[in-house]
Amino acid sequence: MGSYVHDNPIRGEVVVHEEKPHWILFLSWPSLLTLGLLPLIEYWTSEFAVTTKRVIMKVGWLSRRVLELNLHKIESVNVDQPLLGRLLGYGTITVIGTGGTRETFHRIASPLVFRKAFQEQESEFEEARDRDSRTSSTTMKPTV
Repeated sequence: MGSYVHDNPIRGEVVVHEEKPHWILFLSWPSLLTLGLLPLIEYWTSEFAVTTKRVIMKVGWLSRRVLELNLHKIESVNVDQPLLGRLLGYGTITVIGTGGTRETFHRIASPLVFRKAFQEQESEFEEARDRDSRTSSTTMKPTV
């Protein structure tokens, strides 16, 4: 089975950061009741990535949930970490889009690193857009 993130790039897009669910998902009732099978499927089929153009989050195998938002359409990426999450390095990521889209993903490994990767890409995207707008405004000639 291929990777959703790597199989569906748009032109000029590069993956700059990827995360998986944290191993804590194996310490749960579903894990005990299914001898670890359900958490293993969840681990294998979940992908969280920041690219040079989008944030992509995919969860599920038979029933799939995918969030793909362009960097300029994201208002914020929030991180919630309980005490145990801070100690073990996992948390909940909530992506809030400009149209009011609010998607939450639980038990993500290194959520602060994920948010930092998003913030860095968003900053680079804004700088490139500003550079392009300045370049295009200086090369435009007035029409008479």
